[in-house]
Amino acid sequence: MTTVEIVYRYAAPPSEQAVTALARARDVYGIRHLSFDREARTVRVEFDATRLNAAAVAKMLRETGLEIEEDLPQIATPAPPAAAPTA
Repeated sequence: MTTVEIVYRYAAPPSEQAVTALARARDVYGIRHLSFDREARTVRVEFDATRLNAAAVAKMLRETGLEIEEDLPQIATPAPPAAAPTA
């Protein structure tokens, strides 16, 4: 699994309908986490890049009714360090 985080800036606060749809989006296979920063008007999506890509995530967000203005740079989440071999 390759975990990727992408941040999208949205134009207007999500409507009640969009919030309900976004809550269901968390159940999409490959979506690991959604979080909002209302002050910065951004949504951060953590997803499994072996299941989804940034275009599919953006499309899914737009289909919920969220007005995406721009996507900000992607951040790859580092894999946990491998366990040290035991002797």
